[in-house]
Amino acid sequence: MLLNIKQNEKLLLTIFLSLIFLALNSILCKAALVSNLIDAYSFTFFRIISAALTLILIYLYKNKKLVFNTKTNWLSSFMLFIYAICFSYSYLSIDAGLGTLLLFAIVQLVMVFASLFYKEKINIQKVIGIVLAIFGLIYLLYPTQSFEVSFYHAFLMIISGIAWAVYTIIGKKSINALANTMDNFIKATLFVVLFYFVFTIDNLHYSFNGVVLALISGSITSALGYVLWYEVLPKIQIITAGVIQLFVPILSIILSIIFLNETLTNTLLVSTVIIILGILITIFSKTK
Repeated sequence: MLLNIKQNEKLLLTIFLSLIFLALNSILCKAALVSNLIDAYSFTFFRIISAALTLILIYLYKNKKLVFNTKTNWLSSFMLFIYAICFSYSYLSIDAGLGTLLLFAIVQLVMVFASLFYKEKINIQKVIGIVLAIFGLIYLLYPTQSFEVSFYHAFLMIISGIAWAVYTIIGKKSINALANTMDNFIKATLFVVLFYFVFTIDNLHYSFNGVVLALISGSITSALGYVLWYEVLPKIQIITAGVIQLFVPILSIILSIIFLNETLTNTLLVSTVIIILGILITIFSKTK
């Protein structure tokens, strides 16, 4: 019994840390692109390259040698790339709140369908939790949106959400979080370089601060965060993995208040309570 409690505490801590890193990725990306410190492609390039290098170093330190598994899933690496590149370009001309709503609403929708496809058991308690969490997210973001947004950039965020959902679903089969995540980022670097030549990217620009933000996003919040996320996924249901990510927009806004001096509103407080309640109902629901 005591062992199960410790295991649950470790799982919850790992989930919380991974969600913090996911939220920080949004903050770093917004800070870099909104301030025009770096272009979207360069941010993605430095983010993916630095994540790959960081994970290689960690893997070498842990295993004393580097082994490439050619049989790993290329789809997960491609989905990681699609998520990252669309995520960066969408934030060039989309409101932060609406972008977050689109991203995690799509992630939740895709993962609900995936859970039904894989015939996961979903009881009424999980349904109530999911509906409550989504309602809280809509309550938080909908009243503040004008919806005067580029459909092109909104479409990119939707594609990013689909890609991240697929990446998450594939991660359910991960047996070695560090090796799988390292492999995904190494292969994603090939896609990001190929993207440059296929689409002949021009107007590249970057500053020291912009590169630093991209490197932090890659080497810390992406590299470490995604390893933690892949560590969590095999231990929870697809539907649970989907709903707990609805906590990321809340974390992003809280971090924005802390680091960007944004205002703490009553709407934020109420919606936070609603979303957390929905997430807890879903996570601790009992499935026969």
